[in-house]
Amino acid sequence: MKVIECVQGTPEWQLARCGVPSASNFDKIITLDGKPSKQREKYMFQLAGERIIGKTEETYTNGAMQRGVEMEDEARKLYEFNSGNIVQQVGFCVDNGYGASPDGLVGQDGGLEIKCPLLSTQVYYLLKNELPSEYFQQVQGNLLVTGRKWWDFVSYYPAIKPLIVRVTPEVSFQKALRIELELFCEELDRITNKLRG
Repeated sequence: MKVIECVQGTPEWQLARCGVPSASNFDKIITLDGKPSKQREKYMFQLAGERIIGKTEETYTNGAMQRGVEMEDEARKLYEFNSGNIVQQVGFCVDNGYGASPDGLVGQDGGLEIKCPLLSTQVYYLLKNELPSEYFQQVQGNLLVTGRKWWDFVSYYPAIKPLIVRVTPEVSFQKALRIELELFCEELDRITNKLRG
């Protein structure tokens, strides 16, 4: 794995992940049951286009998403305090043509994914007390890209307890994910080369 040192959200970070399949979008490549996603082709075309124009496409951000970004540092500090772990912030991690932007790496073996949802969602997550299914591919993708042994998923909302769930690689899904990513990257390369013609 190669770590591209940059601050997430900056132009340097955007350039590092331009045209690269990223863990936060692995749900567009593979479903929860290990099958190709129906969003696969559209995501591939987006990445091929990014490679041609040399920059990432602007994405929609709403108030709740912006609030989540602003609260991430607060959540990271609370996690460090509660767990005793020191979190290393990194830019973009790349391996085998695909990548991930972890919210942190922990020691030699761990990683961190932080979400700061709406209050109602936080209560729902706390009652379920497990990794929310909508982040399964992302967290498993982070584990695959970085080669880490575990990943802590943190869901945070001020004044209510955080959800912290430790996730380990799910072997059967990781195998399917690796295959789908290899196929996706090969096809993405072919499409990009055809466009450059």
